[in-house]
Amino acid sequence: MHREPEIVTATLRFRTAARRLATATVTCLALTPLLAIEQELPLDYRLNEQVIMVPAGPQGEARLQTTVFRPNGDGPFPLLIINHGKEPGDPRGQARDRFIFMATAFVKRGYAVMVPMRRGFSNSIGAYVDHGCDMRANGYGQAHDIKSTIAYARKQKWIDDHRIVVAGQSYGGLATVAMGTEVIEGVRGLINIAGGLRDDGAGCDWRAELVNAFANYGANNKIASLWMYGFNDSLFGPNLAARMHDAFVRSGGQARLIAFGPFKRDAHGMIASRDGEKVWWPDTERFLQQIGMPTEEVFSIADAPAVPKTDYATVDDIDAVPYLGEAGRAAYREYLSKMTPRAFAVSSNGAWCWAEEGEAPEKRALATCAKSSGQDCKLYSVDDYVVWQGPRMPVVDADEGQLASTATGGAGISEAEADAPR
Repeated sequence: MHREPEIVTATLRFRTAARRLATATVTCLALTPLLAIEQELPLDYRLNEQVIMVPAGPQGEARLQTTVFRPNGDGPFPLLIINHGKEPGDPRGQARDRFIFMATAFVKRGYAVMVPMRRGFSNSIGAYVDHGCDMRANGYGQAHDIKSTIAYARKQKWIDDHRIVVAGQSYGGLATVAMGTEVIEGVRGLINIAGGLRDDGAGCDWRAELVNAFANYGANNKIASLWMYGFNDSLFGPNLAARMHDAFVRSGGQARLIAFGPFKRDAHGMIASRDGEKVWWPDTERFLQQIGMPTEEVFSIADAPAVPKTDYATVDDIDAVPYLGEAGRAAYREYLSKMTPRAFAVSSNGAWCWAEEGEAPEKRALATCAKSSGQDCKLYSVDDYVVWQGPRMPVVDADEGQLASTATGGAGISEAEADAPR
């Protein structure tokens, strides 16, 4: 599903860099005539995060921009590889995926984690190949880069090359299951989270094509897998998930389907939510135990620094928010209906920005507010409490029409929508 940006005034809505993969949204009032782009989050020192380029392609001519997380020490560590989905539009415009919540859970259990951006995505070198409505070919084509990542990882001294698990979300899930049609040394199991691909092109019955693709993968399946699909997945609902799984196992594939209930607004983004672990971990733990992979926490990861609560006001006191006029107060009222995690930032020139869901909404709100307003911003609220420091400000009653007239923005999409291909 593809959505062209819609130019509006006063409000700026766009996809978050924190992704993927959750139903994450950022909304801002922009005071400068530009389309602000949310900045990428800094590397996470708690997880020894780094970005490397992994060789891929027949002659190693391509390079995959790959995020690596790992525990302290030399290893060797068991490995989890997580594979990303596809957003609408040019894949080169897709931000680097991190899957920070899943990565953190596995690093705590002694795993190294690698998240490769496949050829043509983000800053990876190489061309993205689109096979249109041929879902079987799409899965097999993307699986090549996963195998290249595994081959590279198995040569590293800090990787236990006999204990590898491969996971994938959305398009990455389809590619992960396709990869499982081969025996790959060291890979013990696959995790398919909301796997599939959507193509709304004319004449494409993408649902039937997905079922046929999974039937083919099942007939050639060599690696056991765990599948997870939520009841309110906006792309691959329970009926389609059951059809895909049934086609896979009837053809001879090894897979257990976990059909979990509704998750927030859209289960397709469950893996990118900080609240998703309670859904995916219990069945993942059992699966890992069955395939001989570790599940006990052996490393302690410090919590990310929290923004301290203040007594400035209660979170629902809309008139207490500084610098806001009528439109800004209306935006804050809307913000109060959003899911946690969330954060609201303001600037002294009347700009504001809120971020919802995904990773570190407070950092995303601040960075995007500063870029869209042209000056520093400060956090007002995080989750369900106020963090503003300073004396109470008078209510602004001025009409914001003049500010709005200079604002330029784009239509916003949630991560669940963004992950819908084409």
